[in-house]
Amino acid sequence: MSEQPKAAPRTFEEGIKRLSEIVQALERGDLPLEESLRLFEEGVSLSRASQERLDSAQKRVEELLGFERDGKPRTTPFEVRGSDEGKGT
Repeated sequence: MSEQPKAAPRTFEEGIKRLSEIVQALERGDLPLEESLRLFEEGVSLSRASQERLDSAQKRVEELLGFERDGKPRTTPFEVRGSDEGKGT
């Protein structure tokens, strides 16, 4: 398996698929040392990139659901738009 380095995956799923391919190749144990090291480096890079994507997705979900990082609900003042607010009523 003497592949050229692949371009960075465009999606999380592509990254996980490539990482799985690398793990399978390394587990076979039939690669030369240099190829194994190159694949290991690629795998570490993919793992880090995938973790960053997961962290980013988690932050987005927390923002959408309205929770702080510590799990407490985010509280903000309720604003009624188009009301008589500020008119002394």
